[in-house]
Amino acid sequence: MQQAALNLIAIGIFCMTLSVLLGPILNIPPAIPAITTVGILSLATLDTLSFQSKGVTLLLDWIAGAKGQYRDRILHHEAGHFLVAYLLGIPITGYTLTAWEAFKENKTGLGGVTFDTQELSPDPLAAGEVRLTLERFCTVWMAGIAAETLVYDSAEGGAEDRQKLREALTSLGLPSNQYPIKERWATRQAQEMIEKNFSAYEALVEAMKQRASVAECSEVIAYRLSTKGSA
Repeated sequence: MQQAALNLIAIGIFCMTLSVLLGPILNIPPAIPAITTVGILSLATLDTLSFQSKGVTLLLDWIAGAKGQYRDRILHHEAGHFLVAYLLGIPITGYTLTAWEAFKENKTGLGGVTFDTQELSPDPLAAGEVRLTLERFCTVWMAGIAAETLVYDSAEGGAEDRQKLREALTSLGLPSNQYPIKERWATRQAQEMIEKNFSAYEALVEAMKQRASVAECSEVIAYRLSTKGSA
């Protein structure tokens, strides 16, 4: 989102420059474009440096929210995270589907699913267990991209998910040339899990769309899984 903020600053500069050029024609006092430019740049800079671009995120989310597919993509993306976390036994603590919902919970981004990550605490006496747990989280992090690709044949979100995965791999000391391999592996694992439980995934999407609680979403998944073979 910092890049988005920079892009917005660039657009603002262009618009202000254009207003200066057109000012004499439209009888706009020169002070107005100058004051507006300083104000916009100051707000954008403050937002980027002090508020992790939350203001820009809210603005961009509000603008893009007019498109139905934009909201649907976020919904399907986050449902992928939720379902795979549930299937892998990772405790889910909450989810958001808009930048405003994330902002109210003091989080960044356009939405997200939050987990109990205490399992990731390194334990030198159980390195193998930590690695196995990390692989589960890697699969969950890539599940949003996997779900979005399954539904739309491509993924527009997931940059933050990839960053989390790479930071986790770095913490284990894996060389950077292994990152793409692990990323592809985790994405494939997540995709297979969603495909095998697609009816549960679709039911979860509908539940999350209605802003069902985490417990209610979990019940929807459990019910679908229990009836999967009894049609």
